[in-house]
Amino acid sequence: VHTITGPIYVEGAEVGDVLAVELLDLEPGDWGWTLMEPEFGFLAGEHESAMIKTYKLDKENNLVHFSDNISIPMRPFPGVMGVAPNTEEMLVTFPPRANGGNMDDPNMVKGVTVYFPVFVKGALFSIGDTHAVQGLGEVVGTAVECDMRIRFRLSVLKDKKIEEPQYESKDYYATTGFGTTIDEAAMKATRYMVEHISTNYNMSWEEAYMLCSLIGDLKIAEVVDLPNMLVTMHIPKSVFKKDKKY
Repeated sequence: VHTITGPIYVEGAEVGDVLAVELLDLEPGDWGWTLMEPEFGFLAGEHESAMIKTYKLDKENNLVHFSDNISIPMRPFPGVMGVAPNTEEMLVTFPPRANGGNMDDPNMVKGVTVYFPVFVKGALFSIGDTHAVQGLGEVVGTAVECDMRIRFRLSVLKDKKIEEPQYESKDYYATTGFGTTIDEAAMKATRYMVEHISTNYNMSWEEAYMLCSLIGDLKIAEVVDLPNMLVTMHIPKSVFKKDKKY
């Protein structure tokens, strides 16, 4: 379903580097759709219903009209972003992994920079599976799926080291963690945030861990692309004063 095999080769990207992807602009097409099936989604196996809805996207007002009395502001984003994993295994592309892939995180919108650890020479970056709007979790298995024109900028970072994707906006920094359970994914996202704070703000591991309990927001990004789920942790940048050491 999602072809995560490049095709973008990034000059200078080597194993161990980080690929930064700045989302500069996202322009949805004219229409979208949402699908529900009995054996797909968070409640798979609990019902026999199947349904598809289509929408003419109201780009003038930036709305998706779900029904006559329900209109949802559009918040376009790519459900798939990632680099190639270092494997010769024939992988199913549904679940998110350390290389990114089908993360379906609706916070990865215009103005956000996403960071990916590089696993193969040239990174082999992919982007697609675009959505006009989606809730955290994507519980039915689809969002408002649509075509989209995306403008982005790629940079190779030699001095940043991460194990799984992370991202930031002007207001917050976020870590991601994937796992076969919500608990596992949440623990990884927390662990990566503790490491981020401790490393970047000259803070002990213990204090960084305590700070995560005060300002860290765990969010369930995606639960339907089994066997893995994705959880993120967000922290506000505003609490850190740039001119002080911690």
